Amino acid sequence: AGFIYFMGQAMLMYRTCRCCRRIWSKLFHTTFHLLAAPCIAIGFVAVWDSHVLRTDKDGNPAPIPNFYSLHSWMGLTTMGLFALQFIVGFFSFLLLLCCESATASFRAALVPIHSTFGITTFVMAVATACTGLTEKAFFTLSVAYSKWVPYLTDPKFNSTRAFSGVSNLGPQYTPEMFAESMVINVLAAALIGLVVVMPILVLHPKFRNRPQRIVTVTHDRYG
Repeated sequence: AGFIYFMGQAMLMYRTCRCCRRIWSKLFHTTFHLLAAPCIAIGFVAVWDSHVLRTDKDGNPAPIPNFYSLHSWMGLTTMGLFALQFIVGFFSFLLLLCCESATASFRAALVPIHSTFGITTFVMAVATACTGLTEKAFFTLSVAYSKWVPYLTDPKFNSTRAFSGVSNLGPQYTPEMFAESMVINVLAAALIGLVVVMPILVLHPKFRNRPQRIVTVTHDRYG
């Protein structure tokens, strides 16, 4: 919700609200970023607590190190880019409007940089989510992650025999693991689709510019 939905909506405000005054598009753009910020903070705290406060099956502390994986590095980088984008954008495109004429050239030069870093941050957010889904699939589902393929395609598939030699699953195995595996793949594929669609909507001239109506005036010989 934080990065992918709210930030995506913030990026699309300049495309879906083309009939509004530009100041309203800027305010909507800022509002969606403000909605994203608490979601990002809550998600970060939840992940931090799940690592630090983790316990084993006997209730003894068994914390997990923080920032050990590529997923966590990408997430931290994405949060840093988001914070930088928000601070620079808020200062440059809202606060500097108090002296609009004097800062017009500076703000115009900053627009393509702000747009490029915004798309980069969105792509990084999707990549972080996809690596997190993959990491969760390997850690939680283990070898069951790949078994959904024969489960769907092989009519002779026997789940009991398929996991008979896997000691770490044993009685913890549930048929819902197949559904979880498919949900992970479908969700990741949808996110990758957003990475393709969003830059097109943001950068393509057809969606960027307001449609202009061309009016042709014809004068006759009487004026």
